[in-house]
Amino acid sequence: MKPASIAQLKEELRYRTKEELLEYCLRMARFKKENKELFTYLLFYKGDEQEYIEKVKAEIQRGFSEINTTRYYFIKKTVRRILKETKKFIRYSGQKETEVELLIYFCQELQKMKPSFKKDKVLKNTFSRQLIQIQKRMEGLHEDLQYDYRRELEDLRKDVR
Repeated sequence: MKPASIAQLKEELRYRTKEELLEYCLRMARFKKENKELFTYLLFYKGDEQEYIEKVKAEIQRGFSEINTTRYYFIKKTVRRILKETKKFIRYSGQKETEVELLIYFCQELQKMKPSFKKDKVLKNTFSRQLIQIQKRMEGLHEDLQYDYRRELEDLRKDVR
């Protein structure tokens, strides 16, 4: 069965009652963890983006604190998982400021990690790609925010050189 388009779904949802919509939302939340996480963001954090950013930063920090540092294989695997989760949380928010702030925090945590990411080519490339991503997202922000983030970005770039 082919799923309906967003426009078709939007049109059909207009004709549903409030109770039906509530039932649909709760049913969707039961099927996928991501749906539940998105609903959590929309219901509890959409109005307070800064609190959401702090929660995600705590998750990133927890992820880095749990890295198995015995071999670079495990480090790379865990860093990729942390980055994937970070990008998922960024998708829920959809705001460029949140994306820039969380990616900068991810890079800062990667910088602080022991052993250094600079000794592994894959980790160094991951770090560099995130710096490029941050630079691209900063271009659409307000000038004052760009200035603040640009300073943080330059501090991160110093470490790669």
